[in-house]
Amino acid sequence: MDPIRKILQKYKRDRTRLIDILKDIQESEGSITQQAIELVAKHLKISRAEIEGVITFYHFLSDRPLGKYAVYLNNSITSEMAGRQKVAEALEKETGCKFGQTSEDNLVSLFETSCVGMNDQEPAALINGVVFTSLNEEKVRKIVAGMKRGLAAQEMVEEYGDGANGHELVRAMVKNNIRKAGAVIFDEFTPGQAIAQALNKTPEGVIEEIKKANLLGRGGAGFPTGLKWELCRQEKSDQHYVVCNADEGEPGTFKDRVILTERPQMVFEGMAIAGYAVGAHLGILYLRHEYTYLKKYFEYLLQKMREEGILGKNILGRGFDFDIEIKSGAGAYVCGEESALIESAEGKRGEPRDRPPFPVQKGYLDKPTTVNNVETLAASARIMLRGSSWFRTLGTSVSAGTKVLSISGDCQRPGIYEVEFGITVRELLEMAGAQDTLAVQVGGPSGNCISESGFGRKICYSDLATGGSFIIFNRRRDLFAVVRNFLDFFIEESCGWCVPCRAGNVLLKKKFEKIVAGLGTAQDLAELEAWGKIIKSMSRCGLGQTSPNPVLTTLTNFRELYESRINKKADFIPEFDLGQAVMDACQLTGRKFKEESENAR
Repeated sequence: MDPIRKILQKYKRDRTRLIDILKDIQESEGSITQQAIELVAKHLKISRAEIEGVITFYHFLSDRPLGKYAVYLNNSITSEMAGRQKVAEALEKETGCKFGQTSEDNLVSLFETSCVGMNDQEPAALINGVVFTSLNEEKVRKIVAGMKRGLAAQEMVEEYGDGANGHELVRAMVKNNIRKAGAVIFDEFTPGQAIAQALNKTPEGVIEEIKKANLLGRGGAGFPTGLKWELCRQEKSDQHYVVCNADEGEPGTFKDRVILTERPQMVFEGMAIAGYAVGAHLGILYLRHEYTYLKKYFEYLLQKMREEGILGKNILGRGFDFDIEIKSGAGAYVCGEESALIESAEGKRGEPRDRPPFPVQKGYLDKPTTVNNVETLAASARIMLRGSSWFRTLGTSVSAGTKVLSISGDCQRPGIYEVEFGITVRELLEMAGAQDTLAVQVGGPSGNCISESGFGRKICYSDLATGGSFIIFNRRRDLFAVVRNFLDFFIEESCGWCVPCRAGNVLLKKKFEKIVAGLGTAQDLAELEAWGKIIKSMSRCGLGQTSPNPVLTTLTNFRELYESRINKKADFIPEFDLGQAVMDACQLTGRKFKEESENAR
């Protein structure tokens, strides 16, 4: 049997596993060829156009041949701050090819990619799915030398990280960098106890306990978890589903990576508790492509949980069946939006759905589905163990419990901090060893860039909400470079469905660049703000609606920077420089425009 047919058989020719099928084919064959597309289309009974649409949608899928080593270098702002440019130049020099190209000997393909969830150990890259962190020029030379010797990417990992990163099924150089462990997520956890406590209650009793705890969604939106479960359970259907959103794509966020690495069974148990509450028998862990290196470890743990009777058929002999399967993303920021994630989990392009109906009404396979963040599910397991009253003693009256934060950027101690809600930005800066801070990006590019005047604000849903990203910039940084990086990210990651996001952000960046170049007027500044608000109000999904935030929040909190770049006396300054354009054209064509003009008189 040829490799492609084996892959199709492995996934039981399941249409919803199309992305996993295509990823396996690419790994086996080097690319997804037209022959492979035709074969997959035939066996899954779908059109070639559907498959080609999926391939072109996801960053890590390719229908053109790649080199033996596919290198994806992170271009996030924290990577740039840590010296990404020198690493990129070293890669081009040592491999003999440019980014976006494959070397002449087909050994290496170089690509840029968005944040890979390693902001506390930048610059980072993926090489054939293996993570390489804290890169520098010397490390690049050693890695490329290893490629030329034919070493597998995994063989080039010289040192393993802490905790489960060193497990034989992981073997990653990634570090957890847990700087502060709190009482909810990183306290000791014994598998089996939380689901046992849940099964001592009725499903309605579990929901009521989560509601009493006031557990708000930890992905950033803060929707009440108990209410979401209740709404899902109330929907009449022959099937209900639980989906764990592990598509941690917001730049600057890496807390789910660490939770999944060190508390995976806690997350899985949280999924089972959610399943019991809503009446589901299957859960899906939607794992971002960049964390694929953890997949074998998760599969091992899931099987171990089945053997121990805390997952699968008749859990703990209590008559409740619930199992978990892992589905992989393939590189698309928009899949962090729950309806886009569901589309992707069904093996389709990750395009957001119109709402209503909401996922709790019609989600995965059009069945009632609760989609919850990694941290939310882990917290629900702890609530089953310690109770809602205990949970409410932590945090604030509105935002109960703790929040796991991913702190990176200009600080001495980047990493993971589990803190109680209500902590101030200033306290976090002191905790992380930040000095001479200019700005903090709370909640990633889609969040809020605050100035020193806001350092007294609190991390909580009634003040500064965040999914976990906390990026620090000191006074040596160019804030316009930060905004530019974020705008480029949103332009690259737009799914393209709606005009305000697809075209609006391109226009917004052009206007931004005009102002930064000193060619802007007061009118341009007013238009920049107005256009940002239009994109925010008219985009189809939550991700498009937050895409202008890098501009809007810096305009609010650092307006003086923008005003220092505009010409306050001029009413209009053309963006197009005709004289310079003529000079450039003359240089390219060899013409002497001035002499020709004089001779023509």
